[in-house]
Amino acid sequence: MPKVANTVRSRPVAALIQAARDPISRSPKVTSGLSSPPAGATCSPPATSGCRGCDTSQARAGSAAQSGQHVEFWALDRRSNCLEDHTGTQAALRTGSLDTATGYYFGGAEIDGRRFAGYAEGAATAWLRDQGLAQTLRDQYDLLRLELPDAGVRKRKVLCGGHSLGGFLTGYFAGWDFDGDPATTADTGDNQCGGYFALDSVVRPGLGLRGFELPDVPAPLAGALEQLSLRLDTALPVLRFPAVINPETTNLLALAGLAARLSPDGVNDLVRRLPDNLNITATLRTLLSRDAAAFLTGIPDARTLQASNEAVLGALLDDNSQPLGFLQASAGFPAGGPVAPKDFPLPDALARSPLALGFFGNAPKVSPARHHPDTVYRWLDHNELHSTAAPFTDPGSEVTSIAQLARDLCEPPLDFTEWYFPSRLALDLQQRTAPSVTAHHLYPDLLTDRPVLTVQGSGGLPLPESGSRRETRITLPGYNHLDVLTAAHPASDGAPEPVAVQLAAFATA
Repeated sequence: MPKVANTVRSRPVAALIQAARDPISRSPKVTSGLSSPPAGATCSPPATSGCRGCDTSQARAGSAAQSGQHVEFWALDRRSNCLEDHTGTQAALRTGSLDTATGYYFGGAEIDGRRFAGYAEGAATAWLRDQGLAQTLRDQYDLLRLELPDAGVRKRKVLCGGHSLGGFLTGYFAGWDFDGDPATTADTGDNQCGGYFALDSVVRPGLGLRGFELPDVPAPLAGALEQLSLRLDTALPVLRFPAVINPETTNLLALAGLAARLSPDGVNDLVRRLPDNLNITATLRTLLSRDAAAFLTGIPDARTLQASNEAVLGALLDDNSQPLGFLQASAGFPAGGPVAPKDFPLPDALARSPLALGFFGNAPKVSPARHHPDTVYRWLDHNELHSTAAPFTDPGSEVTSIAQLARDLCEPPLDFTEWYFPSRLALDLQQRTAPSVTAHHLYPDLLTDRPVLTVQGSGGLPLPESGSRRETRITLPGYNHLDVLTAAHPASDGAPEPVAVQLAAFATA
């Protein structure tokens, strides 16, 4: 059974349940906080990167609800998070020293009798072969039945949805028959939810982007393809690339948030402590190089740049620097030195053109133009912009607080970035005709019968249509893929944060 923390003590007007990630055992964990979905409880599966961010931002929605009604948001961690070791980060938050964390992760230091054993691989990750679509959906279903045993309450009060990948997982959940028997329908996902929501995502089964759809595999070939994917998953159970996306680099984001949380104006606190290995070097070059020459030669070296801890975090995740759209937030702009247009991994004009399909976001990219000991780059928060940010951005395009983003990345109870994303889940999502999927995904058309709220950012992912007849779709100017989770509440003009307002209204309607 799922492991649950801070669960519902009374019947809320609404509860949002979003799969997140950070169990201590191989069972999902749930944390709950005030939030906003329609009268009931809502379930939402996790994305590939933002988890705790879902928890904090959607918890804010509860404060935007009217009439003091009781609304809860639940975040469900994937089982794969049980492999993560947050000992160093959590201890550093207690001591107030980044050295506590970096000593633990990089230097072999001991904390409470424990040493970091390294990033799990081999036999330690073999069990992730079973952590695919079926297990992920089953955990959500079991949680709902355990915490809200009255089926009528679930159907009236639960909203199911999520951010990014979470919308697509919810699309499967809605049409999933958990006992595989079409004669019994009380166990279908649709009967656990009163409505659905998606944050820079869509509620529909299978992956897809606007203008980029993979066709379904013909049924006669689907079984063979599924067996092939299972063999691949056995060999590579974790989504682990040579750089940028792997357990070490996702922990690096949390440590960047930790450095900015503990000492926002400290200079290069994390960068000068980073290990000098191929993974970290290639990741820094990929994310921070101004052009192809800098990427290939390592000149100038990103490690030699003088920058505050907040500026380092901004360089890693802000939409004016981070090249990958699914990792972008609008969190301010660098100051303290000159900047120049950034043309890597693609020339900026091409990266923002329709040819790029939105994979790189829509904001102009910049890079620090002076690597000198006397030049220290600092960070202007979303509400501190001035004329130096033009023509690259403006106050209306910056919505996330860099300080809150730092907290989201490093503070318990849930982490933001997932170290060990199961390859099986990624492989299952696009195989709608695979035998293991068709055995349970019996009702793909049920999604059309429930209200759906879709909130997307103008600079977020290019989303396909959901196919729902009852969808309300709202586009927020200036928002990127992560901003729908992390945007400041209240906004810089003092108004309530729009995602929180929309979720609250949807939850209490």
